[in-house]
Amino acid sequence: MPRLTLLTRPGCHLCDDARALVQDVLGGYPEVAFEERSIVGDAELEREYAEEIPVVLIDDRVHTIWRVDRARLVGALDAAGRRV
Repeated sequence: MPRLTLLTRPGCHLCDDARALVQDVLGGYPEVAFEERSIVGDAELEREYAEEIPVVLIDDRVHTIWRVDRARLVGALDAAGRRV
């Protein structure tokens, strides 16, 4: 089962946009495990991603930063589902 992680932080308008798009796309992928994590309070995540939020990870690999492209996300989820 593919895993999608959305890394965010409070007060981030790009994170709000990414969350809405990701949740909409995931409506068509009930088999995808989804987790949203704030980088706030996690020193490693803050160090690695502080300037790149929001970040979408698919199976722990960076898929995209800042702005999520719907078609690209759908393609990546399709490919991840075939790898399983």
